[in-house]
Amino acid sequence: MYSTPFSPAEARSARARVGLSTAQVAQAMTACGAPVRPELIEAWEYGTQAPSEAQLFALADVLWCPPTVLMGVEPRTLAEHRMARQLSVERLAQLIGMDPAQYWAAESAQQWSGDYRQTKALVEALGLSLRKLIGVMGHNDELAGHLRSAIDGRWKGHVGAIAKITTLNKTRVSDALRTMHAEFAEFSERYMGHVVARNDDSRLKEVAAERSAYLRRLVDHFWDLIGEAGEAPPFNSVATH
Repeated sequence: MYSTPFSPAEARSARARVGLSTAQVAQAMTACGAPVRPELIEAWEYGTQAPSEAQLFALADVLWCPPTVLMGVEPRTLAEHRMARQLSVERLAQLIGMDPAQYWAAESAQQWSGDYRQTKALVEALGLSLRKLIGVMGHNDELAGHLRSAIDGRWKGHVGAIAKITTLNKTRVSDALRTMHAEFAEFSERYMGHVVARNDDSRLKEVAAERSAYLRRLVDHFWDLIGEAGEAPPFNSVATH
């Protein structure tokens, strides 16, 4: 079962900013229709328990902060984007015209199954960019696989597949892959240069660590190179992608 992301430290800080005691927070939440006791607020702030979605939304209202502050994460999954907008499963399903059970299944599997109309409605309801939509659709692992093969081999052979996954035009994808292929090649050249020069192990480990860090953020780096097209809402002007 999906657990609600929650940051005890951020919750304590948010309460301190508005100058409320745990008793006052509990009283305000109860008035908002989410009855809790002060002891439960304290348990949340100490990290021994976590609020439900409904409690998270009510707490955010009482503390005058976005749910993402209390969640302590940058939304990446479909569930996290939904919670960031303070939408229940039932309400979001209603907004996009999908059966709640079908939506819940997609969220649980982290694999979007909606049609074009539902996807367009999802983008509008959650304020998703193209970059974020590809993530919530569950395509990041597939994209990462193509990127890994592209930078370590013949990148041109992966342009079509990546363009299909992202809906970006092939020119944009080609430019990003060309850059990434060159960057990754540099790591190999530097590493082999140190091997040939018989440099100490610490320098070799440093280069290897840089290479590993680069591989871990392949998808994010790809979107950084894509730039504005990735941060724009999809469906508005596909031709400009």
